Amino acid sequence: MPLVKLDIPAGAVRNGTEYETGGRWRDMSLVRFFNNVIQPIGGWRKRIETQLTGKPRAIRAWRDNDGNRWLGIGTHTNLYALSGGGDLYDITPAGFSTGIADAAGSVGYGVGPYGSYEYGLPRPDSASTNVQWASMWTLDTWGENLIGCMHGDGKIYEWPLDTVAPIAAVVVANAPTACAGVIVSEERILFAYGADGNDRQIDWSDQENNTLWTPSSTNQAGSQLLQTNGRIVGACRVNGGTLFVTDVDAHQAVYTGAPFIFRFDRIGTSCGLISRGALAQVENVAMWMGLGGFWTASGSVTPIDCPVSEYIFNDMNKDQSSKVVANVNIQYGEVTWWYPSEASNENDRYVTYNYRNGTWATGYLSRTCGSDGGVFGSPVMCDANGYIYDHEIGILDAGLSYAETGPIEMGSGDNLSVVTSIIPDTINNGDVTASFTTRLYPASAETAHGPYTMTSPTSVRFTGRQIKMKIIGGNTDWRVGDMRVEVKQGSGR
Repeated sequence: MPLVKLDIPAGAVRNGTEYETGGRWRDMSLVRFFNNVIQPIGGWRKRIETQLTGKPRAIRAWRDNDGNRWLGIGTHTNLYALSGGGDLYDITPAGFSTGIADAAGSVGYGVGPYGSYEYGLPRPDSASTNVQWASMWTLDTWGENLIGCMHGDGKIYEWPLDTVAPIAAVVVANAPTACAGVIVSEERILFAYGADGNDRQIDWSDQENNTLWTPSSTNQAGSQLLQTNGRIVGACRVNGGTLFVTDVDAHQAVYTGAPFIFRFDRIGTSCGLISRGALAQVENVAMWMGLGGFWTASGSVTPIDCPVSEYIFNDMNKDQSSKVVANVNIQYGEVTWWYPSEASNENDRYVTYNYRNGTWATGYLSRTCGSDGGVFGSPVMCDANGYIYDHEIGILDAGLSYAETGPIEMGSGDNLSVVTSIIPDTINNGDVTASFTTRLYPASAETAHGPYTMTSPTSVRFTGRQIKMKIIGGNTDWRVGDMRVEVKQGSGR
């Protein structure tokens, strides 16, 4: 009997119908595609047992001048600093205005008095239906000091690594207020965007002096009102300048020196940012989740083809999309976006883009912010309960990681196929189990078979025109390459 290779390309594909994604990985969780082989992501453990107050929405890792490691973490109620040794400091500034944990308002079903609008027609976009975003910090470093701003509070704060009581960040003198966020340029100039309550306004400090904001002929402070129809949502450093992304377009600030200091170029349109935390800096390139797709920018903006975008945006809680956050895993060349599913008010799902091999993966896990592994060696993330985790530590418990294909046709689809054995391609026999479901037609009932513990070969017997395979990871660092099945032609009788 012939052996048929299940040559399933790396990466998730979920746009379109289930039949359209036949022969590709369709559903999965806690796996990645690395070197074109499917494997589990690493495990995680709590960095400290202390639970933070508030919902963590931003995290920043850095080293001080002595090489000590630090984490800055902003929740909607507090600002924290965590030393590499595990000492947690509440550095919430005096006079800080607490934010909101959840986005408020809605434009969806159930908004407004019952019967106010004709059935089937969209509600008008008015102030009463606009969503007020969940509160989120932007964090950066000024030398070895932590810089932060939370929209809603709007003040710019600095924490100079002072662990002697009273331990608190302080307002940066003379800085603008009512700001949406901050970022430090490569030239060590502090940008404040959405400054003074103007969604399009960008103010910046003098070079090397974040307390001098009044422009004059003897300093480099200044301001710019972006020519845009949108509001500035986020910013990051990129090759050649500082990128500012609004909810409709993208602009790059390029340092030119006196007299204008910066030149602002619009480099992309119709590429708005979905939330303040959804923008990631990846090797001097920016990547972000937009309102219906993904984008990258390095001098100009281009879309990132995403074969799972329909699945993501059709199952997202749009009212809570301001909680979307991105984090980078440099070791594996990944950017992950955490987002709330339609049935959740908190981030409970994720989508990962491997920018080195162009593959995507999806999954289920609750994380509200994360940092890359550059400073701490592995990514550090937080959940909605206020716990901090080290990731890519050890291995996952058995059964947590899995991947399932769309329907695979053994032949041209007009004949029944009888599968009598499976020849796995794994590191060790018994690392994974495999289950199969069969159908006669795309809309017919499914029949389940297995699970089977993978040995070489594994005896099975099932019949169908379409076959789906689901692999489930064991309590090991498993790998799955190209499975083969032994097939003979069956009869419809």
